[in-house]
Amino acid sequence: MDLINVPWRKSTYSGGDGANGDCVEVAFIGPAVAVRDSKSPEAGALVVSAAAWRAFLRREDS
Repeated sequence: MDLINVPWRKSTYSGGDGANGDCVEVAFIGPAVAVRDSKSPEAGALVVSAAAWRAFLRREDS
């Protein structure tokens, strides 16, 4: 899957000062969602189904 030209969005919950903080980016690619570390995009991305992403977002803290 080519993830180079997809629009990535940085999480508003990413903390720190950018260069040294925790930064997560997501890309919505049809029936899937890709997640990556914005400080190391060359390291790859985790790709999950849109249904799995919705379930992840609905998860409450225990």
